[in-house]
Amino acid sequence: MRILHTMIRVGDLERSLAFYTGLLGMRLMRREDYPDGRFTLAFVGYGDEQSAAVIELTHNWGVSSYEHGNAFGHIALSVADAKLSCEQLAAAGVTILRPPGPMNQSSPQRRSAEVIAFIADPDGHRIELVETGPTNQGA
Repeated sequence: MRILHTMIRVGDLERSLAFYTGLLGMRLMRREDYPDGRFTLAFVGYGDEQSAAVIELTHNWGVSSYEHGNAFGHIALSVADAKLSCEQLAAAGVTILRPPGPMNQSSPQRRSAEVIAFIADPDGHRIELVETGPTNQGA
């Protein structure tokens, strides 16, 4: 077994595609309209769907916003430099929910403090940026 994708509902598909592909550097893998069901699915990610997990953006036609429950937490992305990524994203109008800094809690299993930040996508979904150094893909 492996994770295939995570689905999130979006109110404006074009706005979300611009965010995920334009600002976060993901690729649009495929986009499918379902006229009978009145929805469109768009799959975005950094790797091929056959070998990497992707995000399914679901747009239900005629629905422009959703209530967020308290069960879903966030999507996490690796970045080379969290501070630089946040500066670039903020300059593009992205909301920075938590500026880059060390994770507030520590774990005996981790030797060094992990640098993280949180941003919001256009629908308010939280995205964690985890600084992993220069070998990552993405924002």
